[in-house]
Amino acid sequence: MISMEYGDILRYVIDISLVTYVIYKLIMLIRGTRAVQLLKGIMVIIVTWLLSKYFQLTTLHWLMSQAFTFGVLAVVIIFQPELRRALEQLGRGKLFSRTNTIQDEEMVRRVVQEVCKSVTYMAKRRIGALIVMERETGLNDFVETGIPINGRVSSELLINIFIPNTPLHDGAVIMRKDIILAAASYLPLSESNSISKELGTRHRAAIGVSEVSDGMAIVVSEETGQVSFTANGQMKRNLTEEQLAELLTEQLHPALKSKSMGSRWQWRWRKEHG
Repeated sequence: MISMEYGDILRYVIDISLVTYVIYKLIMLIRGTRAVQLLKGIMVIIVTWLLSKYFQLTTLHWLMSQAFTFGVLAVVIIFQPELRRALEQLGRGKLFSRTNTIQDEEMVRRVVQEVCKSVTYMAKRRIGALIVMERETGLNDFVETGIPINGRVSSELLINIFIPNTPLHDGAVIMRKDIILAAASYLPLSESNSISKELGTRHRAAIGVSEVSDGMAIVVSEETGQVSFTANGQMKRNLTEEQLAELLTEQLHPALKSKSMGSRWQWRWRKEHG
């Protein structure tokens, strides 16, 4: 009998922990989006329904009941972007994860080198740029909005695309592995309220594409020349060339980043200790 009680307690603890974790992840998912305001509206409807039932306000209670009846369909429509993002993140979870899109070490090194070289060149000259790197979530919907390139990545090609007043400079470059698929592509703008007001359309587009996919985005500001990196809806700003290279390597090939950091540490140790 005692063992059964302990078993029930353990089951309840696991159950409550799982529900708490799910609620926490949902809150983190919608934080800074319009869904927060919509949730407040739903809470108002629920409170109104409870009060109308308690005080026996028949007509108001009937109206709130009808709102609940059609509420499920309304929630699916209203929260479509958030639901899509949640399902995509679930599909990218460890249980369903595949190997990284870019595996070959030499390819990763070359991609990082060419992208960082072009970004550094454009940052010094304050040439605005937006480069998106596809990973596991396909970006074909956005590729189709741009001009097809289908060329092997090189710093020279990236720089020429973003030269001001050229046909392709306005919009995003989208890459798959070491291939530039398209230029002048349109991306969804993030609607997060937590984004700084000083950030422009390129930065919002970079955050937006990282919210609806696992793609990474690099932004060069034409006003300040600052370099920013975005992944999973989070942006890191004012990066150096070395910091950008480390972030890209970490995302594209974590094992390669560990190897390069280890060799760098050994080199510094030998230099300091003779």
